Amino acid sequence: MFARFMPQEGKFFGLFNALAEQIVLGSEALVSLLAVLNESEEEAIRLAKLISKIENHADDITHETMRQLHKSFITPLDRDEIHRLTTGLDDILDLIQGVAHAITLYNVRGVTPEAVKLGDICHACCKRVKDAVNLLHSMDNGNEILKICFELDQLESDADREMRGAMSRLFREEPDVRELIKFKAVYELLEVVTDRCDDVANIIEGIVLENS
Repeated sequence: MFARFMPQEGKFFGLFNALAEQIVLGSEALVSLLAVLNESEEEAIRLAKLISKIENHADDITHETMRQLHKSFITPLDRDEIHRLTTGLDDILDLIQGVAHAITLYNVRGVTPEAVKLGDICHACCKRVKDAVNLLHSMDNGNEILKICFELDQLESDADREMRGAMSRLFREEPDVRELIKFKAVYELLEVVTDRCDDVANIIEGIVLENS
């Protein structure tokens, strides 16, 4: 009868980990999607659908996290920190889905080495985000988490440099304006994925510094 008045922490760290796992799965599917664009339209469509399925599952985890946040009397982190981290993680997968949608919407049938490289950096960023999130349950891991956040900042800088080079080559060498527009959009979306991973790193860094 009085259970609803009892303090609750919710299973926040488990939910964070589950959401981070979906981000890695989504980025793996994105790397695979970029790899098959020159080979199989059917497989590319399947992978785009898989990314949407992963994103939908992540949305369910996000909604459950928010439900736990609203019903919990006691939370392991500041409520605003939980909200910002959850939203930031969800944004990463939304953008990964955005890349897949752009590829299918614009009927991209080939892939450039630059797009593949940016996809690889996105995947590396997502894996490091997962690593940092998995350590958040204990502030004893603070130094290791901060090291990962620094690595994410470096990866985001790598993506910036890669995109600048990709854009330069695109505008110098691509004679077809339609193809130029397609790849410009794909490059920009891929780079924004790394930006969002860096944003999450900043949120995590703030959590560690605030709670250590």
